[in-house]
Amino acid sequence: MANGTLNNCTVTGNTAAGGPPGPGRGGGVDNLARIRNCIVYFNIATNPVYAVSSNYYDSPLTYCCSAPLAGGAGNITNAPLFVDQAGGDYYLQSNSPCINSGYNAYTTNSTDLDGNPRIVGGTVDIGGYEFQSPASVISYAWLQQYGLPTDGSADYMDPDGDGLNDWQEWIAGTDPTNLLSVLRLLNPTNNVSGVGVSWQSVSGRSYWLERSTNLGTLPPFSLLKSNITGQASMTSYTDTNAIGDGPFFYRVGVQQ
Repeated sequence: MANGTLNNCTVTGNTAAGGPPGPGRGGGVDNLARIRNCIVYFNIATNPVYAVSSNYYDSPLTYCCSAPLAGGAGNITNAPLFVDQAGGDYYLQSNSPCINSGYNAYTTNSTDLDGNPRIVGGTVDIGGYEFQSPASVISYAWLQQYGLPTDGSADYMDPDGDGLNDWQEWIAGTDPTNLLSVLRLLNPTNNVSGVGVSWQSVSGRSYWLERSTNLGTLPPFSLLKSNITGQASMTSYTDTNAIGDGPFFYRVGVQQ
């Protein structure tokens, strides 16, 4: 496939022998195809120059299952674990890393290839078929990365004791096995421009920041800024409207 967009598709078992200037360098997708929530696996590029990237070439992948690891957000390299790849059965096994590992905003249909609900468990699966009875609401690939069970038993546990359960750590992009890896506000600072608000953060996430001057009001907080691009280690924002002595209260969350 070249020069197009694929959302929630399965591209597997293809062979291509192309090379420049035309497509075919990637056995699955090639030539600036936009690939989202897709499985692009077990494809072959017979031209040895491009064999290392036999599944894709010159194509941006996001929230996809493919190898080698693509540079876009949310990509995984784990084998997709089809029910019967040799027999052409591309449904997902119950422990497939593709379950709950896509990005809902890229979903264009309400049903999958079978006409079943496209999103089951809260988060869309990667690939053409949605697994209809996930045990966990968390990305299976994420759980497997940290050696956590996918049967739902770990979803609301807090193994590192940092105050956030595994579901919250998944949303925040933090490490559920590391006490120091947690979404947390740091001490604010005062400067001539206003109040500097900082928090522990990760890249690849967007954040919202809210402020309150009276916790007794309903609702106590109002939105200060949304879609703040997360930085590795720490993200900061200067509240230029924090005028006077306060008090000022802040809270931060992940944009979903």
